[in-house]
Amino acid sequence: MSLPFEERADRFQGYREPARSVMERLRIGVWSEVELVNDSGSVFTGVILPRSETADPLHVVVKLINGYNVGVHADRIVKATETGYKKAVYKIPEKDFPRDPLKKNVTLLGTGGTIASRLDYRTGAVIPAFTPGELYGAVPELADIANLTTKKLFGVFSENMGPEQYKALAIAIGEEIERGTDGIVVGHGTDTMSHTGAILSFMVQQSPVPIVLVGSQRSSDRPSSDAALNLMNAVRTAAECDIAEVMLCMFGPTSDKYDLLHRGTRCRKMHSSYRSTFRTVGATPLAMVSRDLFPDGSHFQYINQDFLRRDKARKPVITPVFEEKVTIQYYYPNFQPDIIDGLSDMGYRGLVMAGTGLGHVNKPIYPALKRAVARGMTIVMCVQTLWGYAQMYVYDTGRDLLDIGLVPLDNMLPETAYMKLAWVLGQTDDPARIRQMMTTSINHEITPREPHNGYLILQGGLPEVEAFVNKHWK
Repeated sequence: MSLPFEERADRFQGYREPARSVMERLRIGVWSEVELVNDSGSVFTGVILPRSETADPLHVVVKLINGYNVGVHADRIVKATETGYKKAVYKIPEKDFPRDPLKKNVTLLGTGGTIASRLDYRTGAVIPAFTPGELYGAVPELADIANLTTKKLFGVFSENMGPEQYKALAIAIGEEIERGTDGIVVGHGTDTMSHTGAILSFMVQQSPVPIVLVGSQRSSDRPSSDAALNLMNAVRTAAECDIAEVMLCMFGPTSDKYDLLHRGTRCRKMHSSYRSTFRTVGATPLAMVSRDLFPDGSHFQYINQDFLRRDKARKPVITPVFEEKVTIQYYYPNFQPDIIDGLSDMGYRGLVMAGTGLGHVNKPIYPALKRAVARGMTIVMCVQTLWGYAQMYVYDTGRDLLDIGLVPLDNMLPETAYMKLAWVLGQTDDPARIRQMMTTSINHEITPREPHNGYLILQGGLPEVEAFVNKHWK
C-alpha cells in the first residue's frame, strides 16, 4: 500500500533547492512512480530516484521503464502525475545453488568489481555490493552450466587490488584445485584485471584446470550490462574448456554474440567504457566462447592451439611472492635523471622502463641508470608502443643501454613485465638468476614472433575501413 505523501520520510532524499521546491509543489518525491511532462512536451515515465549528495540541485532523476536513468530539469517540468509508490530494493538475495551430480563443479572466487556491483543512489557511485552467492540470484542460468561454489575473498574495486590480494588469491586458487574443482572463476574489476591475470600466470603455474578472470564494464543493474553474459561464459569456460591456463573472459565484439578468452600475460584493457575493451596484444586470443553461436554445437572455437591442456592429474606450482619495491617508468622527452636517482635512494629494487621505439631513452639519464645498476637495481626495457620488440642492438642508443646493464624483454607488455619482475625479485637477488628468469618465457609473456594478424588498428574515416565496418560491425 502506498504511503501518503506527507508520511514519506525520504520523499526528498538527496534533493536540494530548486529541485526540492518543484517536487514539493508537484507532490512527487523519491520512489514515486511518475509521469513527468516538460515544457517541450516530452514525457518521462518511471521512478524518481534519490539524488547524489554531491549532485547539482537542478535535476530530478528518473529511472525510466526501460531501465536507464535520466535527469529532467526541474524548472522545465510542467506536469507531474504520481501513479504509484514503490521503494526500490537494489539488493538481490542470496540463493542456495542447486546441485546436479552430472554437471562439473566450478568455484567462483569473488574479489569485487563491477560484475558484483550495484548503484548506490545516495552517492551516485557504483559500489561492490553483491556477494558471489547473489550472482546466482541475478543470473539463474548459471545453474544450467555447472555446480557453482562461491567464496568471497575481498570486496574491492580493482584499483585496490595489490600484493596482499594477489598472494591470497593465488593461495585460494591452489586450495580449490587441491579440493578437486573442475575450474575456477575469479570475479574481478576490469581496470586492473590484466595486471591480476599477469601476476597469477606467474604465481600459479601448471594448473590442471582453467582459471578464468571475468568482469563487466557496466554494473549489473543497467540494461546494457555485460555482467550476465560474461559470467555465464566464464563459468562455461571453467567447466568445459580444454585450456588450463589463466585467462580473461570478456566481450569480443560490442554486441552480445560471444566472449573472447585472452591469455593472462598478453592482454590489455584498451578502452575506458566499451564493453569489448580487452584485446590480446602481439598475439591472437586463445578462443571464442558462446552458448549457441557455433554450428557444430560446441561452445568454443579455438583460435590458438598452443596452450596447456586440462589435466586434473597435474599438480600446480603455487609461488605467491611479490617484491613491492618495483615500479614502471614511461619514458618521455625531458625525462630527468633525478627520477632514477630518487627511486634508487628509496630502495627500489626493480624498474621497468617503457622506452621509445625499439627501447630507447635520452642520454642525460645514462649516468643515473649506471648508478642505479651499480647499487643493485634491476632495470628492464619494454617498448611503449605495446606491439613490437625491444631490439636494442640496432642503434647506438640501445647498445649503450645494454652496456649499462639494462635487460631487454622483447615483446613483453610493460604491465606484465612489472608483475613478473616483482615476482622474480620476491624469490632472488642474484643478478644472473634475475636476468635468466626475466628473459625466459614462462607463460607466453615473450613470443618468438608476432603473427601477421596480431597487430591491427582500424583507422576510422578511411574508405576501406568504413566499408569493412559497415559490412561486419553490427
